[in-house]
Amino acid sequence: MASTPQREESRGARYESARAAGVVADPGIPTRPSNFQSRSGEPARIGTLQYSRRGGRPARHKRRLVLVTGNYDTVADGVSRTLTRLVEYLERHGYEVLVVGPKRSPDSRQSGGAYLIVPSIPVPGRSEYQFALRLPMKARAAIETFDPHLVHIATPDLLGFRTLAWAGAHDVPVVSSYHTHFPSYLGFYHAGVLKPALERYLTWFYVRCRHVYVPTRLLEDYARGLGLDRNIRRWGRGVDCLEFSPAWRSEVWRRRRGFRADNVVVTFVGRLVREKGLDVFAGVVERLLATGAPIRSMIVGDGPLRSMLQERLPETTFTGHLEGEDLARAYAGSDVFLFPSETEAFGNVIVEAMASALPVVATARSGSSCHVRAERTGLLAPPGDVETFSRQTLRLALDASLRDCMGRQGRGYAKTYDWTRTLDRMLSYYDELLDAPETQP
Repeated sequence: MASTPQREESRGARYESARAAGVVADPGIPTRPSNFQSRSGEPARIGTLQYSRRGGRPARHKRRLVLVTGNYDTVADGVSRTLTRLVEYLERHGYEVLVVGPKRSPDSRQSGGAYLIVPSIPVPGRSEYQFALRLPMKARAAIETFDPHLVHIATPDLLGFRTLAWAGAHDVPVVSSYHTHFPSYLGFYHAGVLKPALERYLTWFYVRCRHVYVPTRLLEDYARGLGLDRNIRRWGRGVDCLEFSPAWRSEVWRRRRGFRADNVVVTFVGRLVREKGLDVFAGVVERLLATGAPIRSMIVGDGPLRSMLQERLPETTFTGHLEGEDLARAYAGSDVFLFPSETEAFGNVIVEAMASALPVVATARSGSSCHVRAERTGLLAPPGDVETFSRQTLRLALDASLRDCMGRQGRGYAKTYDWTRTLDRMLSYYDELLDAPETQP
């Protein structure tokens, strides 16, 4: 049934009441783009558009999406960067997006989409992240006012669970994207015994989603092993090969960081946390320095393990967290990218390093290994095998022509990960659901 002006006025009033009560935080996007107008011809505020989800299939330029995530713009990791890109892209293509998640830090940058805050607490041991506790009634009312055509859940946590239940009760289709391979984290936090229970929950959760978007072939195989054959779709990530490029290499930058022209700089980029394999990185650096090889090491990033690493690797250059041009210069100013993480779902930093023409040494049988063509774009080592990682890294450190050859091939590979093509694919998946006959299950 089409909405009446009186109903739309009520819905708009409820949304504004929710915002005034502090449930909805709008980061500077209070109105739709100019091509979204109410029947009066005025720009329509969120929740006041003059059409109904239940009144028929919406045109692409009139679609409303709720995105539910445990991290949006709070911690600058691959999940956050991917989702902010997705939201900004969707808005450019006519979607209205309401992001639902925990509170963000005061210095979070303004990104696309209105933001609906739900109660949260810091994650134990990882206080930079927030864990959403529930989907309160005020938040549910705001979502109902927004009246989404589709719900996209990026994190299968308690908030994702509650939103999945809400969507089922309101007959709203749900999709989910797989960003973090949580089962692989448990061993690093002495919780491996929980893996069977976690996998049972993930199966229960994802089988209730119309689509599940996984980033790599390895995770696609893993999901199929959980019994999710019917609803799996491949959705990778992208890289900007202008933002990350060997053209950013600067000898001046290297000298300012204390590197000589003949130094081979072995670099890690990422969060300084247990699951990133930093004990392996430290072990490799220690072994290579003991051989007298002309290497220097650099760690780009921050996190709870920084002080321990600084004590163990006193000669390593620690840059802290970098973004933008500073990050691009750090990649390009390096010579080998050493990334022994075992837990990557995709490995954004691997593709960024390749775009910067760096040869990569990575862990076999992880998301990272899906990008490394052994002996072509980089080298692989078994998980946790310090000896093999050291041998592979030393091989690259001593062979400049091999580094150059692998770097060129890696950059060619990275160019296949175009963000526009990646995000267009997500739009096509949304279209597959929203353009389907309404009788489709």
